[in-house]
Amino acid sequence: MEQQAMEECRAVYLTAEDLRIAASIIYNAYHDDPFFIDTLFSGDQAQYEQKLRGAIREELNELWQQEQALIGMFVGERLIGVACIVTQQLPLGEARFWHWRLKMLFSTGWYSTQALMNKETQIIESLPSSQCGVLQFIAIANVEQGKGYGSKLINAVLSWCDEQPHLDGIGVFANHQQHIELFSSHHFEKIESLAIGQVNGELLFYKGASSE
Repeated sequence: MEQQAMEECRAVYLTAEDLRIAASIIYNAYHDDPFFIDTLFSGDQAQYEQKLRGAIREELNELWQQEQALIGMFVGERLIGVACIVTQQLPLGEARFWHWRLKMLFSTGWYSTQALMNKETQIIESLPSSQCGVLQFIAIANVEQGKGYGSKLINAVLSWCDEQPHLDGIGVFANHQQHIELFSSHHFEKIESLAIGQVNGELLFYKGASSE
């Protein structure tokens, strides 16, 4: 049964119709993420969840509109995983577009919007060059975890990276030891320890084939 599921597994670009389910998968995966709790939680659980949904929705819509890489992992016709990669062709951090800032401001508030931009600024300033992508989100649906799909989704991200002629590699900020070990097992190397807000983690980097 597991082998059959893995044979049906495929990674393709998301369509506009996939974004709602993709947002739900990301929301569930990042609900307890220390960075988002530090950034969005102010004592009210319902308000936190509303802000998290809003932040994910606005970011997904922005990445879609700016034609960034949104990769979906499908088993049959079911979307079970999502990876979102942003390149620095899209202004990040303090250079974010004003329309993104305003939408995020209404969804999460001024402090949270500033914290999201500060995180991006710290990441891109620590990457080896301005020709690097950032893995904004990577998530597998809760009911599909532990089946090897996470590794397959990472491999799809690396294959995409290797096919980009002007991309030096991809960075990702990880604050769970299990996640750090997973990325490290897929040829990501630790390049710097970062403290983003109250959250400590590692910035890991995969060197793309075009930069070798």
